[in-house]
Amino acid sequence: MPDIDDVTRLALPIEEETDLDPVLDRIGDARCVLLGEASHGTHEYYAWRAALTRRLIVERGFSFVAVEGDWPDCWRVHRSVTGAPGADGDPYAALDAYRRWPTWMWANHETVAFCRWLRGHNAALPPERRAGFYGLDVYSLWDSLRAVMLHLAEHRPEYLATAREAYRCFEPYGDDPRAYARLVPEDCADEVLALLTRLRRPAGGGRAVDPAEQLNARQNAEVAAGAERYYRAMIGGGERSWNVRDTHMADTLDRLLEFHGPRSRAVVWAHNTHVGDARGTDMGRAGLVNIGRLARDRHGAAGTVLVGFAGGHGEVVAAPRWGAPMEVMRVPPPRSDSVEALLSGTGLHRALFVFSDELDARWLTATRTQRAIGVVYDPDHELGNYVPTRLGERYDVLCWFARTSALDPLHLEASRRGELETLPTGV
Repeated sequence: MPDIDDVTRLALPIEEETDLDPVLDRIGDARCVLLGEASHGTHEYYAWRAALTRRLIVERGFSFVAVEGDWPDCWRVHRSVTGAPGADGDPYAALDAYRRWPTWMWANHETVAFCRWLRGHNAALPPERRAGFYGLDVYSLWDSLRAVMLHLAEHRPEYLATAREAYRCFEPYGDDPRAYARLVPEDCADEVLALLTRLRRPAGGGRAVDPAEQLNARQNAEVAAGAERYYRAMIGGGERSWNVRDTHMADTLDRLLEFHGPRSRAVVWAHNTHVGDARGTDMGRAGLVNIGRLARDRHGAAGTVLVGFAGGHGEVVAAPRWGAPMEVMRVPPPRSDSVEALLSGTGLHRALFVFSDELDARWLTATRTQRAIGVVYDPDHELGNYVPTRLGERYDVLCWFARTSALDPLHLEASRRGELETLPTGV
């Protein structure tokens, strides 16, 4: 079979961290490296993503990690790994404090191990050179609004009334902004915009405000504005809410790069559906954008490297329905028309593939489906968990694991909070 032979010829080993050398060569001077995952509950994706990130921070001086997570929760982790005064001394405590479903995405032992390493790495560096850990996502409306109010009360009390107006606007709708979106689709936009406009202004009156605190306050206001747009768009359906969310994440990435300076470099951790260029899937034809596409558009193909992950069969942590407790589920063998079936046919246990424009391989340009497991998953009815994909267009690098194992969560799920966590697709 020609495709099998072509795949095998291109395959590189991925057994030890030194096997990642070809990926570092491919990254070169790129400013943004986006590392995906084919599920939110697979050990191999998290472990190898962390291994590559460690090398990028140590050997290439990358400035921060930005993940598909909530800003306030990740800010607590950021303060821990950078040794901020008063922060948790062990990142375990900061990660174990995640309580919004699905907690296992970041409250897991794999992430703890990486963040403990990052804290130890940072401890030997001056504060301005310490690598951060940030959240990119648009959720956490209430936590972000509360954080803004606390910041303004201490540092910019003249704007506190504006923050209270934004908070009061959402207050009648409780913990479910979907109710706000259904009932009053325009009511809070002006209040949130006014708050954001004020926080974008530098502090006046000769007041000295820690730049990190200013970043935190402004980003929380950006989250509130993004969430307001997202929940309104979500009720309308179609592609607009997805685009609002991924554009917010891409904008947040750019704000972080700006904050860290013109020589800063970023690693992003998110699902393949966000990392892989949407133009290499059916998402592009549907009018959807994602972080991968936006990063390539904004920072150039040479300045952006997209790394996808794929797995054959094994186990995964997911939930059987929305808001349900996590379970360890089996992942069945892949469907016959998939990328995973092609890679399984090689007999390779693990493999690394580095793509380039010079490669002339039909399997990189042909359309095959690729498995995408979200936070909600039903192994017995998984036909909808596949994305039509042209690998060479979607990614620059692909990591393959024939057999996968479940992520190791820190704790059982707490009861679900009312705020909608993510799109019903679960990615």
